[in-house]
Amino acid sequence: GERRGADRRHGRALSAPQLEAVMSMPHVSDGTLPAHVEEQRTRVAIHNDAPRSTSTVEAAGAYFASGVDNSFSIERFRRDLKIEVQSLDEEEIVFDIIGIDAAIANAFRRILLSDVPTMAIDKVFVLNNTSMTEDEVLAHRLGLIPIKADPRLFRERVGEEDHDEHNVIAFRLDVKCERAQGFSGGARGSASGRSAGGKSGGAGGADEMINSRVLSGSLVWVEQGGQEERFRDSPIRPVHDDILIAKLRPGQHIKLEAWCEKGTGKTHAKWSPVATASYRLLPEVTFKQKVTGDVARELVAKCPMGVFDIEDVGGVVTAVAARPRSCSMCRECIREPQWDERVKLARVRDHFIFSVESTGVMPPEVLFSEATKVLMQKAADLGQLLKDAVVGQGGGGATKGGVQ
Repeated sequence: GERRGADRRHGRALSAPQLEAVMSMPHVSDGTLPAHVEEQRTRVAIHNDAPRSTSTVEAAGAYFASGVDNSFSIERFRRDLKIEVQSLDEEEIVFDIIGIDAAIANAFRRILLSDVPTMAIDKVFVLNNTSMTEDEVLAHRLGLIPIKADPRLFRERVGEEDHDEHNVIAFRLDVKCERAQGFSGGARGSASGRSAGGKSGGAGGADEMINSRVLSGSLVWVEQGGQEERFRDSPIRPVHDDILIAKLRPGQHIKLEAWCEKGTGKTHAKWSPVATASYRLLPEVTFKQKVTGDVARELVAKCPMGVFDIEDVGGVVTAVAARPRSCSMCRECIREPQWDERVKLARVRDHFIFSVESTGVMPPEVLFSEATKVLMQKAADLGQLLKDAVVGQGGGGATKGGVQ
């Protein structure tokens, strides 16, 4: 039922016997293709001049001439899909996704960058700013400070909707720079008359200032409505307290109120929840022939990524691919003549190594989970649009003379 029921290459639907013949074909995932064709289908070959076989074969009838079906099957997709976590900490997750193509991998990457919502400062009400930093620049710098607040507990404000505790987070910033007590002044331009720039809130010796650096830790959360109770266990705050907002000199003062709203990275980068989200195909490093002796040592020295190592195999010094995942496909090991006859480089076409580094607003594993939900919703919306289009055209019945 998952296979395509019609072949319109010649403008005609499949007849019942033709459809039965297609349904009885072995599937390409069962490994029924010749070895060289299977390698072209599942690997991107890396030669010393350029990659080869870079295109993915998607057409259902691409291998009909070989008696093999290449149609999509949701059961096989579920069977073959695997996710293996390689490393995880508070800021970054590295995992493998096996069984998808580049289109889906890139969809995850783009969704992580621009479609997973977060909370970020969007409105700044400047009450006093006598610093050298213009109001617009100050507001921009505030907007780029990541805020530790779960966006799933807020709703996005639409149009002229009133601000309330469910769609806004308020912060207050009030910092004034003063000379430290006991500052002796001195001639203008002299060493004793210049500031050394003490940290925000700190006082030092006679030549230091108080609050000369305005940091993100100076932002004070102002609870709205029942927010204090809702976020008692995880108070809202900037992710990092040491992000520089502005520098002040004695007598300069910044006083403002900043409002956070929910948004996505497609509107502005300040709402993007990731610092980076990237993927690469799994490297595959094999040997066409044994590499031993001095040649093996030369190979180890060639690789800048430390992929190869030396092992004693039967009393013979032999090169092995000890760390193939580290390979960047720089091709140094096959660049010179004859080396491509010894080493074979490739990438596995359906095996993606994904790296997601969070800005700290949410754990990286939660970000990927939210990206999956967004992709599912996009697919559901597209499905509904297609259904509406079919209904609008009066479709829904069987195709005359064949199968719909």
